[in-house]
Amino acid sequence: MQPSGTPNRRIMVLDDNTPSVMGEKVLKALDSSNRIRILRYLSNRIASISEIAGALEIPLSSTALHVEILEEAGLVRTEFEPANRGLQKICSRMYDQVILDLPLYEQPREQVTEFSMPIGAYVDCQVQPTCGILSETSIIGMLDDPSSFYEPDHFNTQLLWFHQGYVEYRFPNRIPKNNVPSSIRLSMEVCSEAPLYNLNWPSDITVWINGVELGTWTSPSDFGGEPGRLTPEWWTLRNTQYGLLKFWHVDNRESRVDGVNISNVTIGDLNLNSSPYISVRIGVKQDAKHIGGLNLFGSRFGNYPQDLVLGISYHLSNQPVIGREVPEKMIPTS
Repeated sequence: MQPSGTPNRRIMVLDDNTPSVMGEKVLKALDSSNRIRILRYLSNRIASISEIAGALEIPLSSTALHVEILEEAGLVRTEFEPANRGLQKICSRMYDQVILDLPLYEQPREQVTEFSMPIGAYVDCQVQPTCGILSETSIIGMLDDPSSFYEPDHFNTQLLWFHQGYVEYRFPNRIPKNNVPSSIRLSMEVCSEAPLYNLNWPSDITVWINGVELGTWTSPSDFGGEPGRLTPEWWTLRNTQYGLLKFWHVDNRESRVDGVNISNVTIGDLNLNSSPYISVRIGVKQDAKHIGGLNLFGSRFGNYPQDLVLGISYHLSNQPVIGREVPEKMIPTS
């Protein structure tokens, strides 16, 4: 609470610096029409309690109680002066204006860190044929040979596929110290893997982050027969051409693919602050209902000019978490 204003106008401001007890007393004091009348009456005079009671036609006992509440709130000052029969309490108003300055609640500003990872930069893999990797210009190694995934040139991969197994990536963990992650999002162009291609070929594709299984999405097809927008001409139309752009999203409530719930895994389950990297594994499990493999596309293959993209949202640890969520961007998936 702070007084301010010109010498002719005294102002009380209730703001963040006002002790809560004092603020409550002021607001309580003003929560009465008779006390407001008393303050108005004292705007240009000092008066005794009996004079106030007579002028406003309020019982003397009630007037004394009102003045006591106003005095306790610092709105009125009283002094005793001699009277015909002992002492009388003289009242004067301390402020001409009371301002309640409600602080603006600053919503915690969410920070976002985003990384793009080439699909050939996997750090671990376990694949079963059919399988293979391609650069933008040629086949790397040999088709249907898992050892090709370890070729030195695998970093240049623009399309990889396998029937069953996984590839694993490690993204740098750039969440600043003392910050709390609120959501994580992974996007990729992906589809099933059939011999050549097959538009009716379901496959259960699963994603893990830091070893925690987020859930499974069923790809409906291995897409071919028409060229992908980015697919090189040397890769013939009888082969896989493009995939669907899928978004995996984890926040403090659930895990989703394209906005559809796939599990109850939350951001807190991923232990994102426990390691200098964030591991992402993409694969087809041995016990999947539909073991139909997967194709994973790089930024120069398929329909979408992107590699794996991982985005992390976080907020300062000393800021409260708001019950809200950044809307998931809707992007066509076919």
